Amino acid sequence: MDFIKKHYEKVILSLVLLGVVGALVALPFVIAKDKEEMDAMQDIIAPKPKPLDPLDLSRQNAVLARVKAPYVLDFETTNKIVNPVLWKKNPASGELFKIMTGHEIDAEAAVVTKITPLYFILSLEDIKTNTGVIYVIMVERQAARAGQQKHPHFAAKGEKNADFTITGVKGDPMAPDELELKLADSGETVAVAPHRPYRRADAYTADLKFDPENKKFTGRRVGSHLAFGSDEYNIVAINENEVILAAQSNQKKTILHYQR
Repeated sequence: MDFIKKHYEKVILSLVLLGVVGALVALPFVIAKDKEEMDAMQDIIAPKPKPLDPLDLSRQNAVLARVKAPYVLDFETTNKIVNPVLWKKNPASGELFKIMTGHEIDAEAAVVTKITPLYFILSLEDIKTNTGVIYVIMVERQAARAGQQKHPHFAAKGEKNADFTITGVKGDPMAPDELELKLADSGETVAVAPHRPYRRADAYTADLKFDPENKKFTGRRVGSHLAFGSDEYNIVAINENEVILAAQSNQKKTILHYQR
């Protein structure tokens, strides 16, 4: 007891120090528990929000792309604000139609509806035997002028005329299977037999129409004159596939293709 009485202050101090050390040792556990309780309270009071969906920027991107792309206003070929459009009246129907390209009433608006070949024809028509063997060859030039298109030639083998020369006879001369003729204009050798004439297209005629004025042109040949639209035209060439027109105002040529 004397020891305690003499050293009670030290004992008390030691007990206090032991309490402090114990408190320090327990403090981390207390702090951890408090933190857990605070986190639990935080989840209840302010729960974690869900992440937002990705932003849809398609409309904004489309606007940006449109702004970047140049925007060209056409005041000439569509709206005609600068160059007013011309209107024409169809004389057949009375309807108005718009001149958009400038070709609606020129030669390019004409249409070829038919092309007919004009033949050079040689045919064996008869055989005369009064004074030797004479062959009657009918010559037909469909491209010639009226009255000059068809005429007969009386020719023996080897006899030359303005159109041909009979160079050979196959079979019986009185009833030949075939005659060989050399053409005077081309030097070509061709064959003519009974019921099998020789044909060669020498020229063509064309039928055309021009719908804006309801005009039709039938059986026109090279050199024919056509008047339609805002000009006059001459046919300068015709073949089996196309017709070529030349404007009288400036000699500009237009090729019209025949669509069968």
